Amino acid sequence: MKVLTLNCGSSSVKYSLWDVKKEQRIARGIVERVGLSDSFIEHETADKSRVAVSKPIGDHSVAINSALETINKSHTDLGDSIEIDAVGHRVVHGGNSLIKSTIINQSVKEEILRWSEFAPLHNPSNLLGIETAMELLPDIPHVAIFDTTFLSTIPPHVYTYAIPKKLIEQFMIRRYGFHGTSHLYVSRRVSALLRKKPSKVNSIILHIGNGVSITAVKQGLAYDHSMGVTPLEGAVMGTRCGDLDPSIPLYLMRKLGLMPDRMEDMLNRKSGLLGITEKYSDRRDILRNADTGDGDCKLAFEVECYRLKKYIGAYVAALGRVDAIAFTAATGERSPRYREAICSGLEELGIVIDTARNEKITGSAESLISSDSSKVSVYVIPTDEEAVLAEDTVAILEGRYAPHWKFEYSFDKIGSFMGNL
Repeated sequence: MKVLTLNCGSSSVKYSLWDVKKEQRIARGIVERVGLSDSFIEHETADKSRVAVSKPIGDHSVAINSALETINKSHTDLGDSIEIDAVGHRVVHGGNSLIKSTIINQSVKEEILRWSEFAPLHNPSNLLGIETAMELLPDIPHVAIFDTTFLSTIPPHVYTYAIPKKLIEQFMIRRYGFHGTSHLYVSRRVSALLRKKPSKVNSIILHIGNGVSITAVKQGLAYDHSMGVTPLEGAVMGTRCGDLDPSIPLYLMRKLGLMPDRMEDMLNRKSGLLGITEKYSDRRDILRNADTGDGDCKLAFEVECYRLKKYIGAYVAALGRVDAIAFTAATGERSPRYREAICSGLEELGIVIDTARNEKITGSAESLISSDSSKVSVYVIPTDEEAVLAEDTVAILEGRYAPHWKFEYSFDKIGSFMGNL
């Protein structure tokens, strides 16, 4: 059985191809700048051979077709054309109606569209990728895997907002949370590294990419999470403001005469690190310029790290006992400086970084970076959201799928193929 996984953004398509029988990932890649100038594909095979192709990619149909063509050309040993048996699609928001991975039909697509209001930067692109792939590959099952599924176990006293109950019920307002596939994967890898069952582990997972989220995982289940109804709440991000006094947008709308759409755009696309520096959303630029005396970049770095440090402290209090902290996603995996700044000063909570270990980790390797004296293990764990997409897709096709609170994922077992790719 061969399973294709797709993660479609507004101008990109990430993909992986899995050979389930051989227990290996055949390929992975990304199509960048879809519909824009200078489009290109970066493709990697299981033996780490890489191919980069620049070509016009006008829309998602061309992007997915190009990905399939690149896969076939790079794997001539598998025959003239690779037979794909199913496609697993990442979908950011499933709300309170789509809380399990599911075969996609018309009603599922309608629900994905309905929840687009709470994920306007993500769900429309996810849905476009689904419809495109179903047109290109119409005779095989397509499965939706939702970011919000892992966060669906957050209890009512944590997910409830203190606004009128009638509005909560009418508009389905609650903390949903995002990056769930990443948090699920990393939390299960933490359990594997600790050699404990997920139900015996409390952990804090920091997903630090352009988007940033933190999850408190209690006995293997999501207990609290930094993002909310939308991916805007929580930590400071590349272009998103994160936690904010709710009166600020109202004040600015009155003062500047802004309509809601303009305000939403400002908070999502022009705030965060970009807002503070007025120049940069990329943390590499921020660190480089902070070192050359740019006060705004130095401030942006300090603001972000302080906010993340506060979340760790809050989640230690919420969990009571913490076995491990894990850093993941681009900055979490590659920036020793961010990790050290975030954990510095938390020694009284039993969190002690080993500077030498931390400095060595700047790439894709699972690593322990805490000191031997640290009561809490601190890890860097490269995320693998595609592994969750593939695992759920295969489980559904084989009739053994259950929600994650009942389902034993193969990548939480040491030595499993999905956990080690």
